[in-house]
Amino acid sequence: MLYTVKEISAITKVTIKTLHHYHKIGLLMPNKVSDAGYRLYGIKELERLQQILFYRELDFSLEQIKDILEKEPRRLLILSDQKELLSTRMKRMERLIQTLDKSIDATSKGGVMKMSDMFKGFATEQQWLDAMDEQNQHLKEKYDYDMLENNPVVLESMNEMAIEAKSFMDSMAKALQNGLRVDDETVQSLIDEHIEFLTHHGHEINRVSFAEQTRFFLTDDFHRNMLESQQTGLAYYLSVAASEQASTL
Repeated sequence: MLYTVKEISAITKVTIKTLHHYHKIGLLMPNKVSDAGYRLYGIKELERLQQILFYRELDFSLEQIKDILEKEPRRLLILSDQKELLSTRMKRMERLIQTLDKSIDATSKGGVMKMSDMFKGFATEQQWLDAMDEQNQHLKEKYDYDMLENNPVVLESMNEMAIEAKSFMDSMAKALQNGLRVDDETVQSLIDEHIEFLTHHGHEINRVSFAEQTRFFLTDDFHRNMLESQQTGLAYYLSVAASEQASTL
């Protein structure tokens, strides 16, 4: 049985735009194209899409996934490798949860955690370098800017920044989902608190420069897609909200 792009999107929750992009870059080719021009997919293509989504869950770039699937086409081996990678991530998340539990316990008792326990489960410096590689390659190729050269990785700082960034974006995505206006007090407070965090951690940033940064996210394909993959409309919502914030100066 063959399925159209629309049917595949409904089944997998992968957007039609994403499926078209996967076809364009040769990552997921349709089984055939009908006389009317419709892309049609079969079970083999669905299995490959599942493999792609597993690797995306593990933060592999599309280029890396394509390379893996082309070099190692055996499904059973790929699934076994993916299970091992997911198991490793799950164990790390369990260690992070344990670290959070100890932090909560120490804080509730008015104590301080042991230094040896404070950073268990966080990514290593090399893991941060690997995770940032795709973004850094994009910035070097398109803007001749080396993010890692200009901002050396400091492990504790990167972990703290990642937690803050995720918390901020999750909160903004939730505000968008709940239909809050960009000038809503809650939205504006989120931005102010995020800017304050960045400033406190050595970034030279204010409302105006943050608004400029969000406009860059909106116009740059890599960063816009990164935000849109989290929540449709998030890139535009963030940019307009930040501009609203800057206009109150």
